[in-house]
Amino acid sequence: MLHELKDIIRSAKIARIKGIDTVLASVVALEGSSYRKPGVRMSIQRNGKMIGAVSGGCVEKEVLRQAESVFTTNLPKLMVYDGRYRLGCEGVLYILIEPFDPDDSFFEVFEEQCNSRTAFKISTCFSKEEAQKDMGVSTFHFNRKLYPLRPTAFDKDTLDLFEQTIAPGFKLIIVGAEHDAVELCKYASSTGWEVDIIAPPDDPKSIENFPGASQYLSVNAQELKSREFDAQTAIMLMTHSYVKDLRYLSAIVDKDIPYVGLLGPSKRREKLIHEMLEINADVPDTFFDRLYGPAGLNLGAITSQEIAISIIAEILTVIRKQKPISLRRKSTGIHQ
Repeated sequence: MLHELKDIIRSAKIARIKGIDTVLASVVALEGSSYRKPGVRMSIQRNGKMIGAVSGGCVEKEVLRQAESVFTTNLPKLMVYDGRYRLGCEGVLYILIEPFDPDDSFFEVFEEQCNSRTAFKISTCFSKEEAQKDMGVSTFHFNRKLYPLRPTAFDKDTLDLFEQTIAPGFKLIIVGAEHDAVELCKYASSTGWEVDIIAPPDDPKSIENFPGASQYLSVNAQELKSREFDAQTAIMLMTHSYVKDLRYLSAIVDKDIPYVGLLGPSKRREKLIHEMLEINADVPDTFFDRLYGPAGLNLGAITSQEIAISIIAEILTVIRKQKPISLRRKSTGIHQ
């Protein structure tokens, strides 16, 4: 969610500098089933540019059409999209379309919030009542301060409320700088993850070699040990050097990281674990539950691109606590 919100807000900032108005469309309620759930958002600029999506592509044209009156009146409106009659499979979407006109400080505070890697809340008031459909506003809660998207004069207590907690962006730390690390970086950043590249200090590459990377850091194992990590982080060890992998692996045994991936066959993993225990016999048992080697799901992957897909798929199953099965074998709904 956060990576979509970043695109929306950063694009709105650029549009403001250029003097182009922006409105925000937020799914605030749902009856029945839908491709996406309440809390998804998109922006529409007065020049017709759209950032993000609230469905698989079927609703956006109607959002664009309805946004015209919001640009004209500078008032929000609740749009109701009944997909049961138009698509035959979706439910009823309630979408608040509102002017995006926060205080100038909002953009800087938003970036500070993202960099802090702490969760924040968005509260949106709206009404399904016909007489009040031109009321509503979204408010961002940053560090106990409120940042509404526009000034309001109506009584918010008389409206419905949708609240959403936005978790920090998921981060993948790739330890290694070879070709397969480049491909994993590309696919992970396209997924919306923040990607940090950690390369051994003797590696000559730079961030320009890793499209989509947020950072490129020349860090040895001891320096990695001194860093802090949160539960929204995965680490993939792929230096292609047994000695370096052993050093980096030993450096993170006491870190609370939900996924640590190892490249290479199971025999290499067992040898790494054996030597690591000889160095440090106090490795907590829980660390081995979070250690995935060989990394990736059994997809028949051969190329570096396919291997990247299998690793990303496995990380998703771990952080979402899902058992990977074919959806056609799932007896309940996709998102249940």
